[in-house]
Amino acid sequence: MIYKINNFLKLVYKFSGYLASIFLILVAVFILTGISSRIFGFYIRGLAEYSGYSMAAASFFALAYTFYNNGHIRITLFLEKFKNKKRRLAEIWCLSVASFFSGFMAYYFIKMVIISIKFEERSEGADEILIWIPQTSLAIGSFVFFICIFHHLVFSILDKKIN
Repeated sequence: MIYKINNFLKLVYKFSGYLASIFLILVAVFILTGISSRIFGFYIRGLAEYSGYSMAAASFFALAYTFYNNGHIRITLFLEKFKNKKRRLAEIWCLSVASFFSGFMAYYFIKMVIISIKFEERSEGADEILIWIPQTSLAIGSFVFFICIFHHLVFSILDKKIN
């Protein structure tokens, strides 16, 4: 059962990485459209804001994917000093702290989206989009990141390999 959950979570992290790449492509499209529109003498409102929203979405959707694929900077210099049992305990402690802070971050991003929906907040840019729309990607990305770190914590406690 735990390996079925593991395989499902791998797919979630991979899908999150694909979403990040799509948002990076959107950043390029928005920037190139903005440059082209200036060259040809017309203006499209909100391209700079949409580019920023897409960059934030790409960053947060990429968190879980890069953590799972060991792309994040980790404290391996610290953990390399320990041997066997102490190393495992130190890794569990580090993942516990990271789980707490990533869960805290995910909780407050989700809370921020709910408050933005409740008060119908709009962006201050030229487009005045409902701000909860771009905030949703941050909340989802941070929640998937929390799941990824917690996933590593559980497998570390059970002393099982994720890959």
